[in-house]
Amino acid sequence: MSSGPASVGENVLPQAPSIQGLRFRHFRGDSDFADMIAIMEGIKEVDHIDFTESPEDLARKYRNLTSVDLHRDVLFAEVDGNLVGFTNLYWDRDPNGVLLYHHSVSVLPRWRRKGLCNVMLRYNEQRLREIAKQHPANGPRFFQAMTEEGERHWAGTLISEGYRIFRFGLRMARPNLDDIPGFPLPEGVEVRPVKPEHYKVVIDAWNEACKDMRGQVPISDEILKEFQQSPVFQPSLWQIAWHGDQVIGTVLNWVDERENAEHHRKRGHCELISVRPPWRGKGIAKALIARSFTVLKERGMTEAALGVDSENPSGARQLYEKMGFKVEKRVTFFRKPL
Repeated sequence: MSSGPASVGENVLPQAPSIQGLRFRHFRGDSDFADMIAIMEGIKEVDHIDFTESPEDLARKYRNLTSVDLHRDVLFAEVDGNLVGFTNLYWDRDPNGVLLYHHSVSVLPRWRRKGLCNVMLRYNEQRLREIAKQHPANGPRFFQAMTEEGERHWAGTLISEGYRIFRFGLRMARPNLDDIPGFPLPEGVEVRPVKPEHYKVVIDAWNEACKDMRGQVPISDEILKEFQQSPVFQPSLWQIAWHGDQVIGTVLNWVDERENAEHHRKRGHCELISVRPPWRGKGIAKALIARSFTVLKERGMTEAALGVDSENPSGARQLYEKMGFKVEKRVTFFRKPL
């Protein structure tokens, strides 16, 4: 059941659900970060999400994300003064020039199936259309949203609003770090310790290597800056392959101690795995991943995890399966033309 339009500043939310005490507002200060985390904690069990974030993590993310106006773009829903949901949105561009307008809605389970999620999704679209007016309109432009495997309500909301599946991602894990294989690097290729002056070089190499990945957005300078400020920025664990003065392969490893404590495990992450096209098929990725297992094991880890496009054109999934990784969870990316 819907009431008349509800407004937030100059923005109108048509067909706002008829919930007693419901009001919408924008960001009002750093105290909201703790409330946003409380909402995320409140949906974890129902949606089977295993993230671990803190208010400080959120503050750092928004502080570095220049494509978001925190005080205008993020919408909060309250019932009788208590936060029950919030939105998130930003935009970027993939290597093929496709403009992607990302967004999400997080609503506590007891306030779902009342139309609230749909109305907040439409707010995201309205705001993103306003942002898109500042961008070129002569190329492909899409709304994009992601769902974890357990987020059935959010997936159903997207489908009901005209979104369709674009691709699937996989969360994979190697359940142990036993029997680590030894794969040699090709002659003339070596792994060197990563120094601060290498950070941008490494990220640029990964961006270049991943241009053929579907929907892969390059790591911008602002994202790199945020990454450097986060507790999982651990370049001492990275395995970077060099040929002369050129980075030709990357595996960025890290250990999230808070995540491990919450889930009572000792897991390391092997991410941003890439090899430049001219060097593919020479065993470089296998060698770097095997070396990653060793450094994670030396850090006391007993398992490893990574994410991959289910249909990565380089055959990455098949490689990871050969390296002992098994699928844990599927992630779905939805798109809708803007």
